[in-house]
Amino acid sequence: MANGSRTLWKGAITFGLVHIPVGLHTAATSEGVDFDWLDKRTMDPVGYKRVNKRTGKEIDKDNIVKGVEYEDGRYVIISPDEVEAVFPKTTQTIEIERFIDANEMPFVFLERPYFVAPVNKSDKVYSLLRETLIATGKIGLAKVVIATKQHLAALVPSGPALVLNLLRWGDEVKTLDSLDLPPAGKKNVSAAELKMAAQLVKEMSGPWKPEDFKDEFRIQVMKLVEKKAKAGEGKTVLEPEEEAPQSGAEVIDLTALLKRSLKGGAKADAKAPAKKAVAKNAPAKKAATKATAKKAAPQRKAA
Repeated sequence: MANGSRTLWKGAITFGLVHIPVGLHTAATSEGVDFDWLDKRTMDPVGYKRVNKRTGKEIDKDNIVKGVEYEDGRYVIISPDEVEAVFPKTTQTIEIERFIDANEMPFVFLERPYFVAPVNKSDKVYSLLRETLIATGKIGLAKVVIATKQHLAALVPSGPALVLNLLRWGDEVKTLDSLDLPPAGKKNVSAAELKMAAQLVKEMSGPWKPEDFKDEFRIQVMKLVEKKAKAGEGKTVLEPEEEAPQSGAEVIDLTALLKRSLKGGAKADAKAPAKKAVAKNAPAKKAATKATAKKAAPQRKAA
């Protein structure tokens, strides 16, 4: 990865008996304009308070509990211990559960991308998985736990990299039942209309160049900021140094692992644990990275 790309998460991709040590890197940044609340009289920052919505009075944090509304106006209180008991266990694995055709994944499910890079001498098996996905036109559907939240994810080859796209769960995407949509097919359009529309699409077609598309609102706002900030003070935020890669044994005898996986060796090993011919890389701890202004790293609540 490029210099300055910090590892946000370390673990391994697993399928069958194959184990690929990897690290996740942010693949997207938020470039929107951050408007802070200020007191116009003093230019002091304005914060948030815990306020009882009925009385308008501020509440001490010790008197706040977490509740889930199950009926209109009726809540069930969940204690911190109960919440902790059902938190997904951090396994540090991207466990592929199924391979599907790449064109089966609707864009509406895609939520957040991460670059996946090999660590601990796993380049060979990383390359094998990437090239296999490209050759077969498949992507991997996996489950992964990041920052105490479990995600469904798609492992997708993209050039020389594997990209892990966090997905929305099936029940988080609304159905089309409530929409009044025209029926699929060409019944509602004439051949002439279709021909003209196709010609227009052809004339407007071009290569994918992301640099051609910019957030004009942000650009104009930042021009105003630059113009108005005739005399200001800037502060430099020092980024913590990236952790040195941990040494580990190289994944060995990949062909044997693949053969055992195809023959159901994974199930046999689960019943009668045997010595695996796979690198025993202890899962690295999650990098305790702190949020920066342009991060896209997952957080506990808003992952």
